[in-house]
Amino acid sequence: MILTVTPNPAIDKIYWIDRLDLQGEAPLTRATRSYLSAGGKGINVSIFLAKMGIENVAMGFVAGETGRALERRVREENITTSFIWAEGETRTNVTLLEKGSEQRPVQISEIGPTVTPQALQRFFAQYKRVLPRARYVFLGGTLPPGVPAHFYQELSRLAHKHGAKVIINAAGEPLSLALATQPWLVKPDTRQLRQIDGYALTDASQIARTGGYFVRERGVGALLVSHKITHDVLVTSEDIWDLEAHDVCFKNLLGAEDALLAGMISALIRGASLLEAARFGMAAATASAESEGLIVTDRAQIESVMSRITVERL
Repeated sequence: MILTVTPNPAIDKIYWIDRLDLQGEAPLTRATRSYLSAGGKGINVSIFLAKMGIENVAMGFVAGETGRALERRVREENITTSFIWAEGETRTNVTLLEKGSEQRPVQISEIGPTVTPQALQRFFAQYKRVLPRARYVFLGGTLPPGVPAHFYQELSRLAHKHGAKVIINAAGEPLSLALATQPWLVKPDTRQLRQIDGYALTDASQIARTGGYFVRERGVGALLVSHKITHDVLVTSEDIWDLEAHDVCFKNLLGAEDALLAGMISALIRGASLLEAARFGMAAATASAESEGLIVTDRAQIESVMSRITVERL
């Protein structure tokens, strides 16, 4: 079983527009189409895995009417949920995709509901009950108000005690603190700041140096870093690899990173090596980026992209 934790899930609303018009006294931009889904890093991973027939449990904090709508949508995907209710309202995130600039989405993210100490205590109690069944634990996304920065660190520490492999996709202090637990795979969220724990991730050579340090000196199992939109660098204790997607026709990048990690986990469950899993994940991310939906879960469609994913040793 795979356990995914999304502390701050959301309802994602995507609008496609011809042009973002900010001129005049009362600017009006009309959407040509829209898309609504349950979202958040771990939620997207859970949806992908469920479509692949892989048992998983989704955890996180939800609140209000939006939280009820999110929980219903996740359960409709045949995912077991174990959400903890918080105060306020689950966030709604809005993304604008302007024609011709789909690779640079405009995103508006709400802060999320407030998590009380009592809700946090209930979460840890439930997490400890579910954890013994987990083979992999995925931790991803921002933390809502009330959740301490060491949240991922503690979840990772508990997962290690039960022999589960931890995958973290986060940024800032929550990720820096969690590195002390030596996660099995780390993918820094570099959308706002291209660094990990103060170390730069600016280009392939810098990623290789930084990744090598965290793998060899800090005990991280592997580091995966995206750069130049169509490239990912995978750093392991044995080698450093550059994965590239070719001839990508961008339509929606919003769920691509989540599809990458979900694709990797699904391939690992099928017995693939980490490098093979990364290549399949890259194909899943590319297929999703070329789709108007949030993530592509059709295996045949993903495998049709595999020929456009190249791997080179750095």
